[in-house]
Amino acid sequence: MASTGLFSTATAFTPTTNTIQKHSHSSFQGLRPLKPTDSSFLALTSTKVKSMQPRKLSSRNVGVRAELSTSLVISLSTGLSLFLGRFVFFGFQRENVAKQGLPVQNGVTHFEAGDTRAKEYVSLLKSNDPVGFNIVDVLAWGSLGHIVAYYILATSSNGYDPKFFE
Repeated sequence: MASTGLFSTATAFTPTTNTIQKHSHSSFQGLRPLKPTDSSFLALTSTKVKSMQPRKLSSRNVGVRAELSTSLVISLSTGLSLFLGRFVFFGFQRENVAKQGLPVQNGVTHFEAGDTRAKEYVSLLKSNDPVGFNIVDVLAWGSLGHIVAYYILATSSNGYDPKFFE
C-alpha cells in the first residue's frame, strides 16, 4: 500500500488511544434505579397502589357495549359511498363539470394555446359502465367512504357516542 498525501490508510482510520482511554470508564450501564425521594418514584408508587386495589362495579356501568368491527364499518361506508356516487350524485356531478368547462387563459383553452400535455387522457376515463362511472369516480367516492368510516371509528373509540343506532 502506498501512502499519498498527509494521511495513510492505516492512520486515517485508527482512533487515537487517548480518546478511548478517557471515555472507556463512562460507558452506558443502564438506567439508574429510582430513589424514594424522586418525584417520579412517588407518582409511580401511588398509581401502583391504586391499580392493585379491587375495583367496585358501579350500577351505571353494568350495560354491555359492543365494539364496532373495523372491517365491517369500512366496507359498509365505502360501499354506501360508491352507491351514492353512482346512483344518486352522478348526474349532478357531471352536469356541474360540463357547466364549468375546460380551463381557459386569455379566452383560449390550454390545449388550443399550444400545450399538448393539456389534452385529456381519454383511455383513463373510458369504462364499460352504461352511464360512464370510471376509475376516477371509483377512487374519489371510495376515498370519501374511507374518510367517513375512519371518522366513525375514531369517534366511537374515544368515548364519543353519536347515538347512531337509537
